[in-house]
Amino acid sequence: MKQFFIIDRFEGVYAVCEHGGQMVEIPKARLPRGVRAGDALVCEDGVYRVDAQETARRREQAQKLIDELWK
Repeated sequence: MKQFFIIDRFEGVYAVCEHGGQMVEIPKARLPRGVRAGDALVCEDGVYRVDAQETARRREQAQKLIDELWK
């Protein structure tokens, strides 16, 4: 079963992620190299990968909100 996470921030050796309305800590060692805050992750069979399409969609949506605030 696929699980979805959004990286909120990094604290020490953990990535603090939003998952179903809850904040969870995932060891950075379990994540792909180069992940950063805001990335959308999919976990399937205990393996995490970046969902590039969802990450891009979320960043685009956030940029639109920022642009609207500054009009």
